[in-house]
Amino acid sequence: LAVHEGKIEGRCVDSTNHLNFLNFLKHLYRSNPGKELHIIADNLSAHKHKEVLGWVDRRRRLHLHFTPTYASWLNQIEIWFNIFARAVLKGGVWQSKQQLVSQIMKYIRSYNKEQAHPFRWTYEGKPLSA
Repeated sequence: LAVHEGKIEGRCVDSTNHLNFLNFLKHLYRSNPGKELHIIADNLSAHKHKEVLGWVDRRRRLHLHFTPTYASWLNQIEIWFNIFARAVLKGGVWQSKQQLVSQIMKYIRSYNKEQAHPFRWTYEGKPLSA
């Protein structure tokens, strides 16, 4: 999720291993030449793999940030995942994995074209009262 635009960059992979994550980071890095990139990730072990961290450490304009444990709500992509799940996954039936992948990628393209916008944070930092 490019938070300033609200656009989604996505791909479907068979597993969430460190190599797939590293390939995704490399794609983002190459797709945004000259831009300072701040990537927010949760604490999945693939995100913190030594090969991933080593590659990131060698990139001056790429910064990897991790949400605190049990605080996924801080990651704005979770908001989008909820929108996506309601629009695509809820009640869905697919005849093949390829059909599902096709629908996911079609939704991302459509979302970027018609709906993408930055999410507006509404929390003002005031403690919740009972």
